[in-house]
Amino acid sequence: MSEVKARRMNMSQAIAMAMYDAMELDSSVIALGEDIADPQGGGVFKCTAGLSDRFGTERVRSTPIAEQAIMGAAVGAALAGMRPVAEIMLMNFITVAMDQVVNHAAKLRFMTGGQTHVPLTIRTATGAGFGTGGQHADYLEAWFAHTAGIKVVAPSTPADAYGLLLSCIFDDDPCLFVESLPLYFAMGDAPVAGERIPLGKAKVVREGSDVTVVSYSRTMVEVQAVAKELEKRDISVEVIDLRSIVPLDMDTVLASVAKTGRLVVAHEAQVDFGVGAEIATRVHRELFGQLRAPVGRVGAARSPVPFSKALEDAFIPTKQRITAAILETLR
Repeated sequence: MSEVKARRMNMSQAIAMAMYDAMELDSSVIALGEDIADPQGGGVFKCTAGLSDRFGTERVRSTPIAEQAIMGAAVGAALAGMRPVAEIMLMNFITVAMDQVVNHAAKLRFMTGGQTHVPLTIRTATGAGFGTGGQHADYLEAWFAHTAGIKVVAPSTPADAYGLLLSCIFDDDPCLFVESLPLYFAMGDAPVAGERIPLGKAKVVREGSDVTVVSYSRTMVEVQAVAKELEKRDISVEVIDLRSIVPLDMDTVLASVAKTGRLVVAHEAQVDFGVGAEIATRVHRELFGQLRAPVGRVGAARSPVPFSKALEDAFIPTKQRITAAILETLR
């Protein structure tokens, strides 16, 4: 296991640490993806730097630029008894391999009556803010959350990324691990070496009494900034980081909303048909008589991610839009 000496690290370092610890712990853990082995440098985002030097290129395999091949090999490796971690550089590129993910990895346990498991982790990154346009920066987590058999995880801090990735790697079902491009090099508290975070357990990041705001991944940064600003106006915001989308910790969400009577869900994915819609429906069903206002939702516009910087800034959920949604529930 790695020895954590730094008190702070970024998410890229935390992911690399989780990969190292998992591979050190279990020889069946392998990694595959485009340019992930050294001397290429550990992938575009340096999340696998040094792994092939330590564990060899038999366990850390750089692949051609072929997402179908990466996912097909990963599913086969999982069926053969390994625990593959497949890196798909950007989330939009998973669409090239949807058949392997949705029709094979997700369904094989069901189609074999529980006799076959697919302990596969898919690491992928996404997020607007870099001018990469509509084919490189979509949050597509709702697509996969809608597919039975796949667990979907989206951390917002380095410590959570480490603990959740370890849990995904050692889970017996396929997991989609969504990494935020804007958060890769943002600093946070270092994780505790070896400490796993259970999938399906949300975290109350900030306690409050007036309104609950639920979020995950990059949008958590904006939500926490808004909560801090609203505190100066005597508005108490309870902030919940989902961390896992599937399984979804509705118990934590419902307990919070039962206390505050108000809810806003914020995420970078498009508002329509998103995770926020699912949470809003469940809250309205369970707490309809206790709600003081309709559930608010904040997300990206119904548009491809714009290339223009000005349009891109308007596309993603801003602090101003999150603030407006919170104030709307307090009227």
